[in-house]
Amino acid sequence: MNAIRGAVVTLKALCAAAFASTARAEPPPGFVRLADVVPAIAEDMRYAGRENFTGRPVPGYRAPQCWLRREVAEALASVAEEAHGLGYQLIVYDCYRPQRATRAFISWAADASDQTMKADYYPHIDKQELFAQGYIAKESTHSLGIAVDIAFVDHDFGTPFDLFDKASATDYPAISPEARANRDALFALMTKHGFENLPQEWWHFAYRGLKDVKPSDVEIR
Repeated sequence: MNAIRGAVVTLKALCAAAFASTARAEPPPGFVRLADVVPAIAEDMRYAGRENFTGRPVPGYRAPQCWLRREVAEALASVAEEAHGLGYQLIVYDCYRPQRATRAFISWAADASDQTMKADYYPHIDKQELFAQGYIAKESTHSLGIAVDIAFVDHDFGTPFDLFDKASATDYPAISPEARANRDALFALMTKHGFENLPQEWWHFAYRGLKDVKPSDVEIR
């Protein structure tokens, strides 16, 4: 009987340890989960899964959650409220990015043999040129918790998210009137509430004006 009790105690201890190891982490100081502030914003965190330019989950993304500096999340709350009044729902694809993810991107770009996702994400550019042309940053504002990759749910923007191509430039002219209107509407909403767009990517916006922001490498889980 004592042996059975001992085995049960050991099993409970192991289960507790396993639960603790998988329990969700807290965001870094000054950060929040976007879902806790603006649950109306949809989340499709691409780097936590395989639907991204590497074709696999990216290191640092153990859970499909959007973390941001609190000030940025609160600014997005204002964007979401105004967007709702105009008939739009926001969706985010990437938010805070652990620095280990950027290191993984650098390693991926250096591996010329891995061209698995070329047709879908960078059909007209050598992957080793993605950093030089500004599509991926070695020191990303995402790692500061002040940047988001964002769109409207179920709306045409002319290109999909993370298509590394000149057609993804915010002011690229050869897109449909509908896509042009959606890019312009997103740009107007985001810049009105304190965000700045990356010209190469219609989806990328960074919040302006925050001081003392530092990159972080806390794993999202």
